[in-house]
Order: sequence, then structure tokens, then C-alpha cells
Amino acid sequence: MAEPRPKQSIRYLRTRDGVRLAWAEAGEGPPLVKAANWLTHLEYEWDSPVWRHWMTFFSGRFRFIRYDERGCGLSDCPLGDLTVEHWLADLEEVIAAAEPDRPVVLLGISQGAAAAIAYAVRHPDRVSHLILYGGYAQGAAHRGGRAEQERHRAMVQLARYGWASDNPTFRQVFTSRFIPGGSDEQLRWFNELCRKTISAENAARLLEMRSTIDVRDLLPRIRTPTLVLHARGDEVIPLAQGRLLATEIPDAEFVELDSRNHVLLEDEPAWRRFREALADFTGVGGEPAGEAVGEDEAFAELSPREREVLALVAEGLSNAEIAGRLAISDKTVRNHLSHVFDKLGVSTRAQAIVFARDRGFSG
Repeated sequence: MAEPRPKQSIRYLRTRDGVRLAWAEAGEGPPLVKAANWLTHLEYEWDSPVWRHWMTFFSGRFRFIRYDERGCGLSDCPLGDLTVEHWLADLEEVIAAAEPDRPVVLLGISQGAAAAIAYAVRHPDRVSHLILYGGYAQGAAHRGGRAEQERHRAMVQLARYGWASDNPTFRQVFTSRFIPGGSDEQLRWFNELCRKTISAENAARLLEMRSTIDVRDLLPRIRTPTLVLHARGDEVIPLAQGRLLATEIPDAEFVELDSRNHVLLEDEPAWRRFREALADFTGVGGEPAGEAVGEDEAFAELSPREREVLALVAEGLSNAEIAGRLAISDKTVRNHLSHVFDKLGVSTRAQAIVFARDRGFSG
């Protein structure tokens, strides 16, 4: 049964350059602020088969604060200056308006990572944890070769001239990259989000400016505990950018998720792994009452042999010992474990053991 939608409060603030920004909060607990990312709408997202589970997860554990960036959703359309400094200033004003009672958990998704990184460097005392999902330090103009840059320029032109069309084909190009694993319903919803939340010209301008992002020089200056998560097959932001963040941010923890989706979908194991990694990192967010996953659901996809292997892993046996116990080869054990990890949404033996024991697994 889905959790009831928590009460949300939407407010407005006026930035120093006169733009009206819409921001919202829902839920109770430690403050978690999400820096603005591509295509948001504070109201519409609650009815979304693409974003609703994200909203429910965060608002069920935190005082969840987010905002529509200028030009998107409920915020004013004039974009003004478009630089990381401008995005940082908007994030600063939203956090100031929210008046958190303690340092915030700061979440940067996709291009929101740049503003979150800049804020953590400028205000280290105001951030308790930094979480970067699907993020990047360098936009398309600063990474990859000519082919990637040409593809990005083609996307900008496609947005400028096809975004507002009644024919969804143009917007489908963007949708299919963000959620290639989406259902027909999810793809249709994301297509509609494109049209409802931003104009064609603003979409093109934002895409152009995203490509100029370069905050790599800030990464070694981060002193906030940092968790970097990235989908292995992300078709929007390459995995190499997630690894770059984790490499150059001191002591950052890295979690590679088994997904092709830039926005993790509710029914994929990677979403479960994301939630567990975030809960372990922040110390907040065990599953609330009614949401805990029972053994039948969590382990239903495992074959009988995979259940045997997981049970022996939980007993602490090595691969060689498991191979001897089951009269199979070491390579077969490794293959079974790879399948188990993918199905459970974990990436290490230790995580698999904790996952199994916490859910009362038995072979």
C-alpha cells in the first residue's frame, strides 16, 4: 500500500536580481535540501510515476526542501544570468528562507551537483552530509571529444525548435535518454513534464549553459562527508563523471548502481540500493512502518541455487568453501553471486549479508 502524500507547503522568495523562486517543504526530521535539477514542478511531481517514489522516500524521513529553478515549474520564467555562481546564489537564498535548525543534508542530482558542490565549499559548517547522484563536475563542453559535443549541440537545437510541438516525438528523444527503462505510462508522463514545466527557448538556454559547467577545481576543497552514487549505464551523464567526483573529493564514498536510468524507477533493484546506501551514510532512513520489504518480495527473484549461495555467504563462507559445499566451480559461484547482487541491488558481500540478515532471510 502506498504511503499517504504528506502535507506540502509552497512559498515564494524574491532573489537579489528580482526573480521569484518557488520553494517547498514536506515531512519532518533532519533538513534535507535538494538543489534544483533539470525539469521540476513542485506540484506536478507528486502525481508522477517517475518522481513520486523519490518524494515519498525523502519526505518520509527528512524535512524535505526543494525548489523550482528560475525558468521552470512554478518559478518565474526570466532566467537572468546563467552560471554556477548564479545557481549557487539561488540555493543559498532557498536555504536561508527555509531557516534550518541544524546543518543540512545537501542533495545534488545531475546538474544540481554543481551548485551543491559550490555550496559545500563555501559553507562547510552548514552542510552535514553531501550526496551526489548522477552528478558531474564538467559539462559536455569540457568532457569527451568532438562527437559528444556535437551531440549536445544537436540536443540544444532539437529543444529550441521541437520542444513545444504537439507531436511528442521531439520530447521523446529526451525522455528515452532519461528513463530508457520506463513503462509507456512513465514515458508519457515525462513527455508531458517537458511541456508543462519549461518553454522551448528556456529549455535550450538551460541545456547550453549546463554544458559550460566546470567545478572540478572545487572538488579537492570539499571537507563535508560525501556519498557519490551513479547508475552504471546512465545515458545522460557518463559513469566516468561519477567516478571523477568520487576520485577527487577527499574520502568520498562511491556506490555504482545497476541501472541505465538517469532517474531511478521505483521497481528496479537500484532504487532499493540507493535508499539503503543513503540510510547507511546519513544514519537516517530505515524503512518506515508499512514500507519494509518482506522476505517473499525482496528475494522472490532469486533462483533456488542463488538462495543456497546467499545463505552460505550469510554464514561467512568463502567462494571456495561454497564451491566445495555445493560441488560447483569457483567461477559458477562468482556468476551466481553476481546475479544475486544485481537482483538485491547490492554491490559487496558485506552488503548482501546485512541485507539478508536484516530481512530474516533463510536458505
